[in-house]
Amino acid sequence: MNITPTEKVEVIEPAYSVKRLPSVKFMLAHPSHFFALGLGSGLSPIMPGTAGTLFGWLCFHLLTDQWPEVFTPSVWAAIIVLGFIIGVKMCDRAGRALGVPDHGAIVWDEIIAIWLVLLLVTPCSFAAELGAVLLFRLFDMAKPPPIRQIERRYKGGFGVMIDDILAAFFTLLVIALYRF
Repeated sequence: MNITPTEKVEVIEPAYSVKRLPSVKFMLAHPSHFFALGLGSGLSPIMPGTAGTLFGWLCFHLLTDQWPEVFTPSVWAAIIVLGFIIGVKMCDRAGRALGVPDHGAIVWDEIIAIWLVLLLVTPCSFAAELGAVLLFRLFDMAKPPPIRQIERRYKGGFGVMIDDILAAFFTLLVIALYRF
C-alpha cells in the first residue's frame, strides 16, 4: 500500500475498539480481570462503583477484625501503595479487554481509595465511617475540579486509579476540616 503525503490514514486503536460486557466468565478469564472487577463486586447491575466501595469497606473490617496483629496500619499502608501500583496495570488490562478505559465494572480503584480513607479515619463510630463512605462516593461520582480535569488528562490504568485517590483525599480533607 502506497500512501502519498496528502492522503489521510485513519488509525484505529485496537485496544479499545471492541466493547464487551463484563461477566463472570470475563472476570474469571484472567487474574487482572478478577481483581479489577473487585472479586465480582463490580458485576453489580446497580451502581457497581458503590458496590465496590461497600465491598472494600467490608473487606477492611473483616481482615482488620479477624487478624488485627497482621493487618496493622503500616501493613494497610503498604497494601494500599502496592494495590495502587499493581492496580494501574490490572485496571489498564481489564479496560482494554472490555474496550472501555474506565468501565464502570472496574472497581479496584474504589476499593483501594476507600481503604485509604478508612485507614486514616478509623477507629471511629459506624456512623462516622458511613459518613466517610458516603462523602467518598459523593466526590467520586461528582468529580469536582481538579478531579475531572485530571481524569480527562490521564488515560489507561493510571487515570482509572488516580481520580479515586483524589476523591479519597478530598474526603479526608473535608473530614479533617470538620474535626478541626
